[in-house]
Amino acid sequence: MDERSARGIDRRRLIGWGGVAAAGAMAPLVNPGIGQAGPTRPDRRIPPDTRPGGAYDRYVARLAAEDRFAGVVLLSHRGRTILSRSYGMADEEKRIRHHEGIAFSLSSAGKPFHAVAILQLAQQGRVQLADNIGKYLTGFSADIADRVTVHHVLSGTSGLNTPELDVQRIFRSRQEVREHCARWARQAKLVGIPGTPTTTHAGAETAIPALIVEAVTGMTYWDYVEENIFRRCGMTGSAFYTRPQWLTDQHIAHPYMTVAGGGRVDAVRTLDQGSSLPYMPGWNPGRAFIDAPGDGGFATAPDLVRFARALGDGTLLDRPWADVLTAARTPIGPASFGAYGIPIEILGGQWVYQRAGGNPGVGANWSIYPDTGWVGVILSNRDDIPLTEMMEKESQAITGAAPSGGGGGGG
Repeated sequence: MDERSARGIDRRRLIGWGGVAAAGAMAPLVNPGIGQAGPTRPDRRIPPDTRPGGAYDRYVARLAAEDRFAGVVLLSHRGRTILSRSYGMADEEKRIRHHEGIAFSLSSAGKPFHAVAILQLAQQGRVQLADNIGKYLTGFSADIADRVTVHHVLSGTSGLNTPELDVQRIFRSRQEVREHCARWARQAKLVGIPGTPTTTHAGAETAIPALIVEAVTGMTYWDYVEENIFRRCGMTGSAFYTRPQWLTDQHIAHPYMTVAGGGRVDAVRTLDQGSSLPYMPGWNPGRAFIDAPGDGGFATAPDLVRFARALGDGTLLDRPWADVLTAARTPIGPASFGAYGIPIEILGGQWVYQRAGGNPGVGANWSIYPDTGWVGVILSNRDDIPLTEMMEKESQAITGAAPSGGGGGGG
């Protein structure tokens, strides 16, 4: 290693994501035009395509005008909001429009929370990533308990397969959801070699980390994440909301899912109807009562920016453990890799960490550009938006690079 390379590594150890000292103060989120004037001189670090009136802004406005997008998009640079747009209705029945304070269902975009929770416990010495899951959990078959490690389930290399979910079941309580999830995870079968990359999407890899969090802390997964991630980050509009809250709280977006014939219905108000989407036929997210441990949750766009900043400034994880979260592991494309629940890629000469999620009536993605301090958020209460294309347009506006064909991770 030459002297210049060594200096670069030392500098990265001392600097938080986005070039802000990890131990230093970070600027609060700012909505330009609300309580604070914008900069007197243009910031040359801000690409024109990311600004109000720029290419990305015009693109999203066109989607909304064509009834192809409803929700919130937000671009933030080093903690300062550069672009924030809201379109459409959060609740059509009550005529509540979208705005920055609306919380959206995240679907799989909330899965990295369980990886952060496990790494917090690893940082404290209460969990070891190399341990077999049988050290923490009972009821799994011996081949799983003794061969599958915490690292395997976090990295998507467990070799597990899980039975299909009963998408028609309507859950009535948090306890019913917890007990069902625990039983379902323990029905997993070992169908591959642990440590070997697979293309299967094993639900047990989501549930098992959450069950470990519960076993180690004595808290429900939902309470642990709300206390140790959401509250610590200042994510005051984020939570694991229940179906009754979804129905009554005016700050939660209702999911408008696509049904047979191409129409849309409010999923949480019509539990008797199911999605016509080919990847989730018959599913209705409102039937779940609350998201299964390890999955989902609700967040506002500014809260996801706060989460992204907290990952980079030491609020959630010490610097080395934050690096463990985003370390490139399994190659999944020419310049894209799997990490602990967060697909990452090299785009325009910089790293991009992205996590997308999709459910009936749900489309969500957050992106972190750690080398340049950008965060992008896309949240929608529709399942028919061109989410992948929107992610590509966002990245292109920020990095100036064409999409590489890597994955942002959904489902």
